[in-house]
Amino acid sequence: MQTFRIAVVPGDGIGTEVIPQGIEVLESATRDTGFRFEWTEFDWSCETFIKTVRMMPENAIDTLAAIDAMYLGAVGFPGVPDHVSLWGMLIPIRRGFDQYVNLRPVRKFEGMTSPLRNSGEIDFVVVRENVEGEYSSIGGVQFSGSDREMVFQQSVFTRKGTDRVLRFAFELAAQRAGRLTSATKSNGIFHSMPYWDSRVAEIAKQYEDIEVESFHIDILTANFVLMPEHFDVVVGSNLFGDILSDLGPACTGTIAIAPSANLNPERSTPSMFEPVHGSAPDIAGKGIANPIGTIWAGALMAQHLGATIVHDRIMASIENAIREGANMTPDMGGRATTMESGMEIANAARA
Repeated sequence: MQTFRIAVVPGDGIGTEVIPQGIEVLESATRDTGFRFEWTEFDWSCETFIKTVRMMPENAIDTLAAIDAMYLGAVGFPGVPDHVSLWGMLIPIRRGFDQYVNLRPVRKFEGMTSPLRNSGEIDFVVVRENVEGEYSSIGGVQFSGSDREMVFQQSVFTRKGTDRVLRFAFELAAQRAGRLTSATKSNGIFHSMPYWDSRVAEIAKQYEDIEVESFHIDILTANFVLMPEHFDVVVGSNLFGDILSDLGPACTGTIAIAPSANLNPERSTPSMFEPVHGSAPDIAGKGIANPIGTIWAGALMAQHLGATIVHDRIMASIENAIREGANMTPDMGGRATTMESGMEIANAARA
Protein backbone atom coordinates (compact mmCIF):
# COMPACT_ATOMS: atom_id res chain seq x y z
CA MET A 1 0.00 0.00 0.00
CA GLN A 2 1.46 3.35 -1.05
CA THR A 3 0.48 6.29 1.16
CA PHE A 4 0.48 9.90 0.02
CA ARG A 5 0.71 12.58 2.72
CA ILE A 6 -1.49 15.51 1.76
CA ALA A 7 -1.68 18.93 3.41
CA VAL A 8 -5.26 20.19 3.19
CA VAL A 9 -5.98 23.93 3.30
CA PRO A 10 -9.72 24.56 2.87
CA GLY A 11 -9.11 28.32 3.12
CA ASP A 12 -12.00 30.76 2.89
CA GLY A 13 -15.56 30.94 1.62
CA ILE A 14 -16.65 28.05 -0.57
CA GLY A 15 -13.21 26.49 -0.19
CA THR A 16 -14.42 24.97 3.07
CA GLU A 17 -17.42 23.48 1.22
CA VAL A 18 -15.76 22.03 -1.87
CA ILE A 19 -12.64 20.52 -0.30
CA PRO A 20 -14.62 17.88 1.68
CA GLN A 21 -16.19 16.75 -1.61
CA GLY A 22 -12.80 16.49 -3.25
CA ILE A 23 -11.49 14.39 -0.38
CA GLU A 24 -14.57 12.14 -0.50
CA VAL A 25 -14.08 11.49 -4.20
CA LEU A 26 -10.36 10.77 -3.79
CA GLU A 27 -11.10 8.35 -0.96
CA SER A 28 -13.69 6.59 -3.11
CA ALA A 29 -11.43 6.39 -6.16
CA THR A 30 -8.56 4.74 -4.24
CA ARG A 31 -10.66 1.70 -3.36
CA ASP A 32 -8.78 -1.52 -4.26
CA THR A 33 -5.97 0.39 -5.98
CA GLY A 34 -3.06 -0.03 -3.57
CA PHE A 35 -3.01 3.71 -2.90
CA ARG A 36 -4.23 5.68 0.07
CA PHE A 37 -4.19 9.30 1.22
CA GLU A 38 -3.24 10.61 4.64
CA TRP A 39 -4.78 14.03 5.25
CA THR A 40 -3.46 16.79 7.54
CA GLU A 41 -5.57 19.95 7.68
CA PHE A 42 -4.15 23.44 8.20
CA ASP A 43 -6.27 26.42 9.18
CA TRP A 44 -4.56 28.98 6.95
CA SER A 45 -6.83 31.60 5.44
CA CYS A 46 -7.76 35.27 5.24
CA GLU A 47 -9.85 34.76 8.36
CA THR A 48 -6.67 33.54 10.04
CA PHE A 49 -4.96 36.72 8.82
CA ILE A 50 -7.64 38.85 10.48
CA LYS A 51 -6.93 37.11 13.79
CA THR A 52 -3.15 36.78 13.62
CA VAL A 53 -1.99 39.24 10.90
CA ARG A 54 -0.47 36.27 9.06
CA MET A 55 -1.93 34.04 6.36
CA MET A 56 0.22 31.17 7.61
CA PRO A 57 2.95 30.68 10.24
CA GLU A 58 6.54 31.74 9.62
CA ASN A 59 7.64 28.09 9.55
CA ALA A 60 4.93 27.02 7.11
CA ILE A 61 7.31 26.07 4.30
CA ASP A 62 9.37 23.91 6.67
CA THR A 63 6.15 22.31 7.95
CA LEU A 64 5.00 21.45 4.44
CA ALA A 65 8.37 20.15 3.25
CA ALA A 66 7.64 16.61 4.46
CA ILE A 67 4.35 16.22 2.60
CA ASP A 68 3.76 14.84 -0.89
CA ALA A 69 1.28 17.46 -2.10
CA MET A 70 -0.98 20.29 -0.99
CA TYR A 71 -4.75 20.43 -1.63
CA LEU A 72 -6.15 23.97 -1.47
CA GLY A 73 -9.77 25.16 -1.52
CA ALA A 74 -9.73 28.93 -2.06
CA VAL A 75 -8.49 32.07 -0.33
CA GLY A 76 -10.11 35.48 -0.22
CA PHE A 77 -12.28 37.26 2.30
CA PRO A 78 -14.13 40.61 2.34
CA GLY A 79 -11.97 43.25 3.97
CA VAL A 80 -8.67 41.50 3.22
CA PRO A 81 -6.99 42.88 0.08
CA ASP A 82 -6.27 40.26 -2.58
CA HIS A 83 -2.55 41.02 -2.58
CA VAL A 84 -2.41 39.97 1.08
CA SER A 85 -3.59 36.44 0.34
CA LEU A 86 -1.47 36.19 -2.80
CA TRP A 87 1.79 37.43 -1.31
CA GLY A 88 1.04 36.10 2.17
CA MET A 89 0.48 32.47 1.18
CA LEU A 90 0.18 31.47 -2.47
CA ILE A 91 3.32 33.06 -3.90
CA PRO A 92 5.56 32.03 -0.96
CA ILE A 93 4.39 28.42 -1.41
CA ARG A 94 4.86 28.46 -5.19
CA ARG A 95 8.33 29.96 -4.91
CA GLY A 96 9.35 28.14 -1.74
CA PHE A 97 8.73 24.80 -3.45
CA ASP A 98 9.79 25.93 -6.94
CA GLN A 99 6.36 25.17 -8.41
CA TYR A 100 7.41 26.75 -11.67
CA VAL A 101 4.64 25.32 -13.85
CA ASN A 102 1.00 26.27 -13.45
CA LEU A 103 -0.98 23.76 -15.49
CA ARG A 104 -4.64 24.49 -16.26
CA PRO A 105 -6.62 22.14 -18.52
CA VAL A 106 -9.54 23.65 -20.45
CA ARG A 107 -12.25 21.29 -21.68
CA LYS A 108 -15.86 21.46 -22.71
CA PHE A 109 -17.35 18.13 -21.64
CA GLU A 110 -20.30 16.52 -23.36
CA GLY A 111 -23.40 18.01 -21.76
CA MET A 112 -21.94 21.50 -21.33
CA THR A 113 -23.23 24.54 -23.18
CA SER A 114 -20.65 27.09 -24.25
CA PRO A 115 -21.63 30.77 -24.37
CA LEU A 116 -19.88 30.84 -27.74
CA ARG A 117 -21.82 30.21 -30.92
CA ASN A 118 -20.63 27.12 -32.83
CA SER A 119 -17.72 26.61 -30.45
CA GLY A 120 -17.01 23.03 -31.51
CA GLU A 121 -14.75 20.83 -29.39
CA ILE A 122 -12.74 22.68 -26.75
CA ASP A 123 -9.85 20.71 -25.27
CA PHE A 124 -6.58 22.49 -24.62
CA VAL A 125 -4.10 23.18 -21.82
CA VAL A 126 -2.64 26.47 -20.63
CA VAL A 127 0.93 26.26 -19.30
CA ARG A 128 1.82 29.31 -17.23
CA GLU A 129 5.23 30.26 -15.87
CA ASN A 130 4.55 30.38 -12.15
CA VAL A 131 7.43 31.83 -10.12
CA GLU A 132 8.89 34.83 -11.95
CA GLY A 133 7.90 37.10 -14.85
CA GLU A 134 5.58 40.01 -14.18
CA TYR A 135 4.67 38.90 -10.64
CA SER A 136 7.64 40.48 -8.95
CA SER A 137 8.06 42.50 -5.79
CA ILE A 138 10.97 44.41 -7.31
CA GLY A 139 10.11 48.09 -7.64
CA GLY A 140 8.89 50.92 -5.52
CA VAL A 141 7.33 54.36 -5.21
CA GLN A 142 9.20 57.64 -5.32
CA PHE A 143 8.04 61.17 -4.46
CA SER A 144 4.91 59.72 -2.88
CA GLY A 145 2.05 62.17 -2.48
CA SER A 146 3.53 64.79 -4.78
CA ASP A 147 2.82 65.61 -8.39
CA ARG A 148 6.14 63.91 -9.17
CA GLU A 149 4.92 60.61 -7.74
CA MET A 150 6.11 57.63 -9.77
CA VAL A 151 5.83 53.87 -9.46
CA PHE A 152 8.32 51.30 -10.75
CA GLN A 153 7.41 47.64 -11.27
CA GLN A 154 10.06 45.28 -12.58
CA SER A 155 9.48 42.00 -14.40
CA VAL A 156 12.03 39.19 -14.11
CA PHE A 157 12.67 36.71 -16.94
CA THR A 158 15.64 34.39 -16.42
CA ARG A 159 16.93 31.99 -19.04
CA LYS A 160 16.59 29.07 -16.64
CA GLY A 161 13.04 30.01 -15.68
CA THR A 162 11.93 30.73 -19.23
CA ASP A 163 13.53 27.68 -20.82
CA ARG A 164 12.25 25.15 -18.32
CA VAL A 165 8.60 26.19 -18.60
CA LEU A 166 8.87 26.29 -22.39
CA ARG A 167 10.46 22.85 -22.44
CA PHE A 168 7.64 21.53 -20.24
CA ALA A 169 5.10 22.95 -22.70
CA PHE A 170 6.87 21.45 -25.72
CA GLU A 171 7.03 18.04 -24.03
CA LEU A 172 3.32 18.26 -23.25
CA ALA A 173 2.54 19.21 -26.86
CA ALA A 174 4.51 16.17 -28.00
CA GLN A 175 2.20 13.98 -25.89
CA ARG A 176 -0.93 15.65 -27.27
CA ALA A 177 -1.74 16.92 -30.77
CA GLY A 178 1.73 18.34 -31.45
CA ARG A 179 0.76 22.01 -31.61
CA LEU A 180 2.05 24.79 -29.36
CA THR A 181 0.90 28.41 -29.15
CA SER A 182 3.06 31.03 -27.45
CA ALA A 183 1.53 34.17 -25.91
CA THR A 184 3.64 37.28 -26.42
CA LYS A 185 3.50 41.07 -26.77
CA SER A 186 6.87 41.75 -28.34
CA ASN A 187 5.56 44.65 -30.39
CA GLY A 188 4.86 46.68 -27.26
CA ILE A 189 6.93 45.31 -24.37
CA PHE A 190 10.47 46.21 -25.36
CA HIS A 191 12.77 43.78 -23.51
CA SER A 192 11.04 40.83 -21.89
CA MET A 193 8.74 39.72 -24.69
CA PRO A 194 11.33 39.75 -27.51
CA TYR A 195 13.50 37.72 -25.14
CA TRP A 196 10.60 35.30 -24.54
CA ASP A 197 10.12 34.96 -28.31
CA SER A 198 13.82 34.27 -28.82
CA ARG A 199 13.76 31.45 -26.26
CA VAL A 200 10.64 29.94 -27.87
CA ALA A 201 12.47 29.90 -31.20
CA GLU A 202 15.57 28.38 -29.64
CA ILE A 203 13.75 25.62 -27.75
CA ALA A 204 11.63 24.87 -30.84
CA LYS A 205 14.81 23.72 -32.65
CA GLN A 206 14.83 20.72 -30.29
CA TYR A 207 11.24 19.81 -31.18
CA GLU A 208 11.06 19.80 -34.97
CA ASP A 209 7.84 17.76 -35.01
CA ILE A 210 5.92 20.37 -32.99
CA GLU A 211 3.94 22.98 -34.90
CA VAL A 212 4.71 26.32 -33.25
CA GLU A 213 2.80 29.58 -33.56
CA SER A 214 2.93 32.87 -31.69
CA PHE A 215 0.16 35.39 -31.06
CA HIS A 216 0.24 38.77 -29.37
CA ILE A 217 -1.82 38.56 -26.21
CA ASP A 218 -4.55 40.91 -27.46
CA ILE A 219 -5.38 38.92 -30.60
CA LEU A 220 -4.82 35.65 -28.73
CA THR A 221 -7.61 36.49 -26.28
CA ALA A 222 -9.83 37.29 -29.25
CA ASN A 223 -8.95 33.96 -30.86
CA PHE A 224 -9.82 32.11 -27.65
CA VAL A 225 -13.35 33.41 -28.20
CA LEU A 226 -13.45 33.13 -31.99
CA MET A 227 -11.81 29.70 -32.43
CA PRO A 228 -11.16 27.92 -29.10
CA GLU A 229 -11.19 24.56 -30.88
CA HIS A 230 -7.93 25.56 -32.63
CA PHE A 231 -5.72 25.35 -29.54
CA ASP A 232 -3.84 22.43 -28.02
CA VAL A 233 -1.05 23.64 -25.70
CA VAL A 234 -0.80 27.36 -24.95
CA VAL A 235 2.23 28.67 -23.05
CA GLY A 236 2.60 32.11 -21.52
CA SER A 237 4.36 34.19 -18.93
CA ASN A 238 3.03 34.51 -15.40
CA LEU A 239 0.65 37.38 -16.21
CA PHE A 240 -0.44 36.27 -19.67
CA GLY A 241 -0.90 32.68 -18.53
CA ASP A 242 -2.99 33.86 -15.59
CA ILE A 243 -5.35 35.80 -17.85
CA LEU A 244 -5.66 33.09 -20.50
CA SER A 245 -6.27 30.31 -18.00
CA ASP A 246 -9.39 32.09 -16.72
CA LEU A 247 -10.64 33.07 -20.16
CA GLY A 248 -10.27 29.53 -21.48
CA PRO A 249 -12.66 27.86 -19.01
CA ALA A 250 -15.13 30.73 -19.42
CA CYS A 251 -15.35 29.79 -23.11
CA THR A 252 -16.55 26.32 -22.09
CA GLY A 253 -19.44 27.73 -20.07
CA THR A 254 -18.12 27.98 -16.50
CA ILE A 255 -14.83 28.45 -14.67
CA ALA A 256 -16.26 26.52 -11.72
CA ILE A 257 -15.10 23.16 -13.09
CA ALA A 258 -11.58 24.30 -13.98
CA PRO A 259 -8.61 22.88 -12.02
CA SER A 260 -5.18 24.31 -11.41
CA ALA A 261 -1.94 22.45 -10.70
CA ASN A 262 1.08 24.33 -9.32
CA LEU A 263 3.77 21.85 -10.26
CA ASN A 264 7.31 21.08 -9.38
CA PRO A 265 7.58 18.66 -12.32
CA GLU A 266 10.67 16.93 -10.93
CA ARG A 267 8.78 16.15 -7.69
CA SER A 268 11.79 17.28 -5.66
CA THR A 269 9.37 19.39 -3.59
CA PRO A 270 5.60 19.26 -3.00
CA SER A 271 3.17 20.55 -5.62
CA MET A 272 -0.13 22.33 -4.90
CA PHE A 273 -3.54 21.62 -6.44
CA GLU A 274 -6.60 23.86 -6.34
CA PRO A 275 -9.68 24.91 -8.30
CA VAL A 276 -9.36 27.99 -10.51
CA HIS A 277 -12.37 29.68 -8.91
CA GLY A 278 -12.06 31.94 -5.89
CA SER A 279 -13.69 31.90 -2.48
CA ALA A 280 -16.99 33.31 -3.85
CA PRO A 281 -18.21 35.02 -0.65
CA ASP A 282 -21.50 35.85 -2.38
CA ILE A 283 -22.57 32.18 -2.34
CA ALA A 284 -20.50 30.91 0.60
CA GLY A 285 -22.62 29.04 3.14
CA LYS A 286 -25.50 28.41 0.73
CA GLY A 287 -24.37 24.90 -0.17
CA ILE A 288 -24.58 25.48 -3.92
CA ALA A 289 -20.90 25.83 -4.88
CA ASN A 290 -19.78 23.64 -7.77
CA PRO A 291 -17.25 21.07 -6.45
CA ILE A 292 -16.07 19.79 -9.84
CA GLY A 293 -13.08 22.14 -10.13
CA THR A 294 -11.80 20.90 -6.78
CA ILE A 295 -12.52 17.27 -7.68
CA TRP A 296 -10.70 17.62 -11.01
CA ALA A 297 -7.78 19.27 -9.19
CA GLY A 298 -7.71 16.20 -6.95
CA ALA A 299 -7.52 13.99 -10.03
CA LEU A 300 -4.52 16.01 -11.27
CA MET A 301 -2.91 15.54 -7.87
CA ALA A 302 -3.36 11.78 -8.07
CA GLN A 303 -1.92 11.74 -11.59
CA HIS A 304 1.11 13.81 -10.54
CA LEU A 305 1.78 11.43 -7.64
CA GLY A 306 1.70 8.42 -9.95
CA ALA A 307 -1.77 7.10 -9.06
CA THR A 308 -2.97 7.09 -12.66
CA ILE A 309 -5.81 4.66 -12.00
CA VAL A 310 -7.23 7.05 -9.39
CA HIS A 311 -7.04 9.93 -11.86
CA ASP A 312 -8.75 7.89 -14.57
CA ARG A 313 -11.58 6.79 -12.29
CA ILE A 314 -12.28 10.35 -11.21
CA MET A 315 -12.20 11.75 -14.73
CA ALA A 316 -14.57 9.06 -16.01
CA SER A 317 -16.93 9.88 -13.14
CA ILE A 318 -16.79 13.62 -13.87
CA GLU A 319 -17.46 13.01 -17.56
CA ASN A 320 -20.45 10.82 -16.78
CA ALA A 321 -21.90 13.25 -14.22
CA ILE A 322 -21.73 16.20 -16.62
CA ARG A 323 -23.06 14.18 -19.54
CA GLU A 324 -26.04 12.91 -17.53
CA GLY A 325 -26.60 16.32 -15.91
CA ALA A 326 -28.76 14.99 -13.07
CA ASN A 327 -26.82 16.57 -10.21
CA MET A 328 -25.43 19.80 -11.52
CA THR A 329 -25.20 22.89 -9.33
CA PRO A 330 -27.04 26.12 -10.31
CA ASP A 331 -24.08 27.59 -12.22
CA MET A 332 -24.47 24.71 -14.69
CA GLY A 333 -28.24 24.97 -14.91
CA GLY A 334 -29.09 22.41 -12.22
CA ARG A 335 -30.58 22.42 -8.76
CA ALA A 336 -28.15 20.14 -6.91
CA THR A 337 -26.31 21.10 -3.76
CA THR A 338 -22.55 20.95 -3.42
CA MET A 339 -22.86 17.69 -1.51
CA GLU A 340 -25.28 16.09 -3.98
CA SER A 341 -23.03 16.94 -6.91
CA GLY A 342 -19.95 15.65 -5.13
CA MET A 343 -21.58 12.46 -3.89
CA GLU A 344 -22.71 11.44 -7.39
CA ILE A 345 -19.10 11.60 -8.57
CA ALA A 346 -17.81 9.87 -5.42
CA ASN A 347 -20.28 7.00 -5.81
CA ALA A 348 -19.34 6.54 -9.46
CA ALA A 349 -15.62 6.62 -8.67
CA ARG A 350 -16.13 3.90 -6.04
CA ALA A 351 -17.83 1.48 -8.42
